[in-house]
Amino acid sequence: MLSCRDFEKAEELVYRSMSPTPCYNWPLLAAELGAYVWMKHENHTPTGAFKVRGGLVYANRHKARFPEGGGLISATRGNHGLSLAFAARVEGMRATIVVPHGNSPEKNEATKAFGATVVEEGDDFDLAVSHAKAVAAQDGLHMVPSFHEDLVAGVGTYAYEMLQQNRDLDTIYVPIGKGSGICGMIAARDALNLKTKIVGVTSDRADGYARSFEAGCLLEADRSDTFADGMAVRCPDPDALAVVCKGAERVVRVDDETIANAIRLIFRATHNMAEGAGAASLAALMSEKAKMAGKKVGVVLSGHNIDTAWVAQLMAGQTPTV
Repeated sequence: MLSCRDFEKAEELVYRSMSPTPCYNWPLLAAELGAYVWMKHENHTPTGAFKVRGGLVYANRHKARFPEGGGLISATRGNHGLSLAFAARVEGMRATIVVPHGNSPEKNEATKAFGATVVEEGDDFDLAVSHAKAVAAQDGLHMVPSFHEDLVAGVGTYAYEMLQQNRDLDTIYVPIGKGSGICGMIAARDALNLKTKIVGVTSDRADGYARSFEAGCLLEADRSDTFADGMAVRCPDPDALAVVCKGAERVVRVDDETIANAIRLIFRATHNMAEGAGAASLAALMSEKAKMAGKKVGVVLSGHNIDTAWVAQLMAGQTPTV
């Protein structure tokens, strides 16, 4: 398990390229939800999402291990790819990012703008991963997984910041995609020896982690057709699942309509924009409002990279469909 020193070493790498992000107690959220709500603003990073922290640590350490160079390749629904594109540019490396067909056009363009090559292949994230692995073997590229200790150490610096500032949080809700974010939160909580309860959040349309947590074994979701694309993963990572099963209080599901309402509430209460996964933790708190009444609760705005057309729909009171 990661120690405080591990997180501090990761911070040294992360802070070369970005500053710590704010964590604010928004009074309009408190008034709406009846709890003291502290929001960690990972939308305030160079890529608009928390994943960049992991990319910076992973790319730096990979380059130190393999100084002869070579390119990186990975699969993503968006923010993992953005993070690797940004980090590869920082380290002077090439990056190829495989996305499924129908992926967010604006995330694809942002990834290209950071200098990466974007390849569209597969009908969902898990099929894009298979293609990325095949290209890696064919072209001699290094396949960056979606879950790895260096990624967890990097992304976990957001949690380390948040918990150092707020050691008395009763509960923190954390969205789950492939698992690095919640595992970083659990590791930071344990390293700081705190009692904060960690609640994972999945989409009810991509609930592999929720099913697996409840069953005590790895189970895939039947579908992944949610507009919260950062959580649109059918199959949990087995290493991440082990951490979640041991360290999380529970894993809850939220539906797309509640996520849409959470996006609108975040904008109304804070004037920040959230993508679907970025609003999922607040959506879970909204669903458990009675349980959390009067408590000091943390939520993670993990990213704001949502396409303009979906923003227009959301602000018009609609829920995007995929």
